[in-house]
Amino acid sequence: MNSNLYALLGLGVAISFIMALKGLSAPKTARRGNLIGAFGATVATIIVFFDPAIVERNNTLLIIGAIAFGVIVGVPAARRIQMTQMPQLVALFNGVGGGAAALVAIVEYLHLGDDASIGEVLATVFTVLVGSVSFSGSIVTFLKLQELMTTRPVVFPGGRFVIAATLAGAIGTSGWVIASGGTTPLLVLAGLSLLFGVLFVLPVGGADVPIVISLLNAFTGLTVAASGYVLQSTLLIVAGTLVGASGTILTRKMAEAMGRSLFGTLFGAFTAKPQAAAEAGEARPVKSGSPDDVAILLNYAQRVVIVPGFGLAVAQAQHTVRELADLLAEKGVEVAYGIHPVAGRMPGHMNVLLAEANVPYEQLVEMEEINPTFPQTDVVLVVGANDVVNPAAKTTPGCPIYGMPILDVASAGNVIFLKRSMRPGFAGIENDLLYDAKTTLLFGDAKDSLTKVVNALKAL
Repeated sequence: MNSNLYALLGLGVAISFIMALKGLSAPKTARRGNLIGAFGATVATIIVFFDPAIVERNNTLLIIGAIAFGVIVGVPAARRIQMTQMPQLVALFNGVGGGAAALVAIVEYLHLGDDASIGEVLATVFTVLVGSVSFSGSIVTFLKLQELMTTRPVVFPGGRFVIAATLAGAIGTSGWVIASGGTTPLLVLAGLSLLFGVLFVLPVGGADVPIVISLLNAFTGLTVAASGYVLQSTLLIVAGTLVGASGTILTRKMAEAMGRSLFGTLFGAFTAKPQAAAEAGEARPVKSGSPDDVAILLNYAQRVVIVPGFGLAVAQAQHTVRELADLLAEKGVEVAYGIHPVAGRMPGHMNVLLAEANVPYEQLVEMEEINPTFPQTDVVLVVGANDVVNPAAKTTPGCPIYGMPILDVASAGNVIFLKRSMRPGFAGIENDLLYDAKTTLLFGDAKDSLTKVVNALKAL
């Protein structure tokens, strides 16, 4: 392939990635953005085979074998994954990207040997360090989201000093690699970085895991850009920089949505005050109702706000909640959806879920806009959400979600919670709103409960 044509195609791919990010910035254009990005990635993969460096090394069969393996593993995983498991899949794929960048940098460094320039050595050290952190840290976030380990912060005596010492060791080993080179210090650096990635994520509580996923995603992007420098691939540099920049912006926005600094998100568990055990609230009385009770309350309301959460995704109740909203609208009830920026397990989780049910985008109202309307709202229907409406974020200093902006559903006339049980939310703390006199609990699977409410509402 002509070098000018190769460069032109690479420029086109870079533009498609930029357009994809632009499309992903809004729910209305997200699908189109995904398609543009997928097209660009496909073209980028194809033109690799025409890269003079690849042709010269004669690694075509190895590349085809790697692609085939990725397709065999990735396609079934992507098709079988449920919407509720999407965040952990993102975390896992992100970790694989960081680990792959680190491995590629190591292999290329060994290939260059003494011919490696100081810039290539620095890029290799950065890629191995950050890529290994991204890999091991993403694995821990996957385990937390999949609930294969505790979602609570994992802290131990002297944990801060162990984390600091591990980071210092990794930085010191980086200097060793730069000064002396060789395989041994590079492998030691990879090992220390993997350990730091685990220690880095362990103190993060469940409610803050999505922020860490976004941060690790930014790390992966930066490692891809650095490995692109080592491989002298402009396309990798552009793609990695875009991912790193967008991931950094998203991390900052999510931290702001949680109402805390990024440092506090990552290491706040070491200074958090002990919380009372969740079981202490089990003896407190709650007001439970039946589907008929809920239907009557909704039927005579003038304005209803639906607050979706992770429980909605678990029950796959998005189509049923859309049916309920349509039925209320037919009865002249004003209906809106209150969307918290970190509801669910990843940014935009609820937007994607409700878009799947063709909920009109105009009905999705962000937290800043919906909060002032709650005092004029007759009924708030909380479907599987907990932490994002928990008053403890405002009233309980030291709790895992303290300082996080919440949906002020407590100021509405009535609150209905659809819950499976009295189990606390992902942050692991009690929600006092459940015991409020204006709150009615409807226990059971969200989809089953909503179906019964819809049937009761139709009978009125």
